[in-house]
Amino acid sequence: MNKIKERITSSPTETKEWAEALAKAITPPKILALFGNLGAGKTTFIQGLAKGLGIRGRVLSPTFIFIRPYKLSKGYKFYHVDLYRLDSEKDVEAIGLNEILQDKNAIVAIEWPEKIENLLPKGMISIKIEELDETKRKLTFY
Repeated sequence: MNKIKERITSSPTETKEWAEALAKAITPPKILALFGNLGAGKTTFIQGLAKGLGIRGRVLSPTFIFIRPYKLSKGYKFYHVDLYRLDSEKDVEAIGLNEILQDKNAIVAIEWPEKIENLLPKGMISIKIEELDETKRKLTFY
């Protein structure tokens, strides 16, 4: 993976603001794979991304349901996917993820993508989020 950009954020608010700005620069179809330890800030990043895409209201992690869909303007969709509780790649079909990954009108943000790394398409944006301290994060884009 070639590093494209690196950014240090000093607060959850700054992480959200950076993701919000990214959202305004992307269009469907786009898949974002967010890598990072538990508590690194993946959901925080996705909340900013969702806001930048025009989603109003709370954006919660779909940890127990795997996928939360949101409608965007122009018939586009945004899917927030959390694979933390996925047992195996075999379960991908059961949750409908294959169809979502192929949706040309969707932006898909995936937490814990390493669980399905072999199924992820080329051309996606990989984002690694690392905790530097309690509030600082390093965001690396590939």
